[in-house]
Amino acid sequence: MAEALNGAQAESLACAHLERAGLKLLTRNYRCPQGEIDLVMDDRGTLVFVEVRYRRSDAFGSPAETVGRRKQARLRAAAGHYLVKHAADRICRFDVVAVSGGEPHVEWLRNAFGAAD
Repeated sequence: MAEALNGAQAESLACAHLERAGLKLLTRNYRCPQGEIDLVMDDRGTLVFVEVRYRRSDAFGSPAETVGRRKQARLRAAAGHYLVKHAADRICRFDVVAVSGGEPHVEWLRNAFGAAD
């Protein structure tokens, strides 16, 4: 049985998956008073704020299901801070990358929630 990943390893796996799909990493672990954004990436001109979630097993549901309304609100607030600090006037979206299992499975949810859900 494969050894479980830690959060940083799951994040690196998610980042590599997105980069293979053509996204470009701009910032990793963006921290501000409103919270943290795991990955900030560029997808052909669209600014993508990525939340990475990891679980060893899907037995109690997908890791993506753990991104509830409260977490979404914190991500929106942190993204707003990023946009102000970087004078970014770009189209943006929120993606979730769910990593699960000892032999990791990566699920990428594009536009997982909106800026004003």
